[in-house]
Amino acid sequence: MKKLNVAKKDACMACKACEIACSEAFYKKFDEDLSCIKISVQKDGVSPKPVVCVQCGKCAKVCPEGAITQNPKGVYMINKKKCVGCGKCKEVCPFGVMVKAEEAETVSKCIACGICVKACPMDVLEIKEA
Repeated sequence: MKKLNVAKKDACMACKACEIACSEAFYKKFDEDLSCIKISVQKDGVSPKPVVCVQCGKCAKVCPEGAITQNPKGVYMINKKKCVGCGKCKEVCPFGVMVKAEEAETVSKCIACGICVKACPMDVLEIKEA
């Protein structure tokens, strides 16, 4: 299974380079709300915490159109032709990393492309194949 993984969570500086890279790749602009990776705050209320899609499949289970399916590498992908933009997948995501821009017709999610991994100056992220 291929997925984005937080390899060094304590090394995150909250520079948001990963969020910038993701939102620019998918939406051609930086908007942290449009990123499929989020920099949150740990329980201590101070330390940054990268939050990523773990490819759990909860989004696929609730999609009424069957627009979200798992590819052979284990990544859940959204078929933009089938997606009606209802947002049920976004509502059920336990990590809050599914994105629906106001102007977009469909939802976006992490596809483990690695753009955020390349952007991270601290090597916090990795693409893992299990």
